[in-house]
Amino acid sequence: MIHLFTFMSLVLSLFGCHICFAGANRPAAPVNVSVTHLRADSATVSWNILDGETVIGFAISQQRQDGLMQRFIREVNTTSHACILWDLDEDIDYIIQVQSVGLYGESLASKKIHFRTLKKSEHFQSTMMDQDDPAVEGLDISRHLQTGEILIIMTVLLMWAAVIVLFCKQYDIIKDNDSNNHSKEKSKPLSGQSTPEYHNGGLLGSKFQRTSSSLSIIKV
Repeated sequence: MIHLFTFMSLVLSLFGCHICFAGANRPAAPVNVSVTHLRADSATVSWNILDGETVIGFAISQQRQDGLMQRFIREVNTTSHACILWDLDEDIDYIIQVQSVGLYGESLASKKIHFRTLKKSEHFQSTMMDQDDPAVEGLDISRHLQTGEILIIMTVLLMWAAVIVLFCKQYDIIKDNDSNNHSKEKSKPLSGQSTPEYHNGGLLGSKFQRTSSSLSIIKV
């Protein structure tokens, strides 16, 4: 019984040390959390992390202030300090909190941030806001890269199509030239085989003259 109690105490001590070690190595909570680019159905959340923190991702808790909806967003293997919240309801109050994800767990949640989405009638006015906000400057990089990659692929495909069309045209021209040359070679022997009977008086004319001369000899 004493050995069992000692073993359980050792296990609990090791477990407690592991928890303390993991807790000590968790990152600090994000700071300067803000919400920008408010729309009727979306908003952009941005934050900062303390210097020297090892952060591999983030987690965002999003909920309506009336408690009707709650959403949890988690992303790892990223160094982004901003996230776009989609599918929001218009003219509704929301509460968000951000956590940093480290190698040994998640940080404490940041301070609660309250914001309210716009009405659809105000959405047009919101599109006139400055689009160079550094908080979302890096969010469209992947979209621009995808668009550039698609343009490069389309350009390469068009170049290959042009080469194939040019090759087919050249092949048809070479094929037609070979056919014409072959036809000319066949027609030349036929034109050269003229009938000796009709060439320069013909063969019959020469025979007739020889016969007449022989008849003249008989008369003499």
